[in-house]
Amino acid sequence: MFSEELLKISWDDTTERISRMTDIDVRRALAKEHCDVNDFMALVSPAAEPYLEQMARLSRKYTEERFGKTMSMFIPLYITNSCSNSCVYCGFHRSNPMARTILTPEQIENEYKAIKKLAPFENILLVTGENPAKAGVPYLAKAIDLAKKYFANIKIEVMPLGVEDYRKLTKHGLNGVICFQETYHRENYKLYHPAGMKSDFEWRVNGFDRMGQAGVHSIGMGALLGLEKEWRTDVVMMAYHLRYLQKHYWRTKYSVNFPRMRPAQNEGFRPNCFVTDRELAQVTFAMRIFDHDVDISYSTREPQFIRDNMCTLGVTTMSAESKVNPGGYYTYPQALEQFTVSDNRTAKEINLRLKQLGREPVWKDWDASFDLFVKQ
Repeated sequence: MFSEELLKISWDDTTERISRMTDIDVRRALAKEHCDVNDFMALVSPAAEPYLEQMARLSRKYTEERFGKTMSMFIPLYITNSCSNSCVYCGFHRSNPMARTILTPEQIENEYKAIKKLAPFENILLVTGENPAKAGVPYLAKAIDLAKKYFANIKIEVMPLGVEDYRKLTKHGLNGVICFQETYHRENYKLYHPAGMKSDFEWRVNGFDRMGQAGVHSIGMGALLGLEKEWRTDVVMMAYHLRYLQKHYWRTKYSVNFPRMRPAQNEGFRPNCFVTDRELAQVTFAMRIFDHDVDISYSTREPQFIRDNMCTLGVTTMSAESKVNPGGYYTYPQALEQFTVSDNRTAKEINLRLKQLGREPVWKDWDASFDLFVKQ
């Protein structure tokens, strides 16, 4: 399990190694066709900042070689905000006095129908809080069964599950799982997740192993940038984790996410740092140079101008017209959101803008069909 491997990697030593990277280390990494984690450290280090333009060119080159000029589109659907955790940075934490919603099967299907009217989405991400007693595996299985009538590719972003649970959901039609580790800092993890099942660091970080063991087709991972002051150390740990998973579960497709902390309905919490736009670009370029094949996803957490710029430089998947409250597309459009969305454009507007930027939006990823969306 990766938790055992992680014990061999010192957080403090890794932080120090990143800070010691030099101009020579960066140039050596940029000259390589295939980079290792040490090279990735150099590319995310402060020493690489003067090379941002060169990194952008390389990132674009590798992206177009592997993905062409396409952009895979998806939409998230929050089906419940009921949660048993106390994550200090999240609007869904259990102590927050807010209305809790668990969509019924009928309401879930109404949301699916509303989404299909927005755009020809075929990729949907079902998102929940972590409440296995009220919204556990049977609830998720039902939501997936209903989704199969409307969508070709179904992923979930829910609580970490057991191997047999992932296998069961895969039999129902699940294609992929996304899980944010949030931070790989073992000691500080408990400070951000003081109570609930998410407070168990090992259970969460080893969830990716369980996905691989269950044969999940696609696994998405990410660290919440800004949660830890040493955000570079977090993304390096994620690079170690990615290489570990690729070695052990090589049949699986992988994606990475770099969500930055966003304002949430949770007073009293402030991120330990704010990752700048240039730093976000740097880590995106570094990841593409490090791994030419990994899918890199940007959500509507990021503002329009960032997504428009990065769509040609390394990002290969984007969400559109996202609602981050349960039933936000049809049932409860004014409910409390988990965090603040930055890119509020409609799917049609994003579709048109991507085409203007020379990208081809792909609304499903299981065959060669491309966007047939009519420009408006």
